[in-house]
Amino acid sequence: MRLLLRLDRRGRLRFAPLGGTTFRALVPASERASLPDSLLLRLPDGRLLVRSAAVRAALRLTGASGLLLAAFAAVVPTRIADAVYDQVARVRRRLFAPQSESCPRVSAERRARLLD
Repeated sequence: MRLLLRLDRRGRLRFAPLGGTTFRALVPASERASLPDSLLLRLPDGRLLVRSAAVRAALRLTGASGLLLAAFAAVVPTRIADAVYDQVARVRRRLFAPQSESCPRVSAERRARLLD
């Protein structure tokens, strides 16, 4: 999420926690039950992308740097990309640990993009 926030200079993406009010309002309970604990992306047409497909689509929305990363990611078959996504998800807290125990400071602009 931090990488996507940094890359998305136009502010096209909004972020909501999986258990939050916004997520529960936008995703029916019947659909939530079958979703992985993963990055999800709701497209304007209502489709819900998960795991590597969500990452690739989100990167494409962020602009030039994200488009470049998405192009590199596009050459990796989805089955392999999802396996890598799952491995990173298992160890993400160790790989991307916060610098301290305190919450990071978020600018007012970025804070507005974090939904409940």
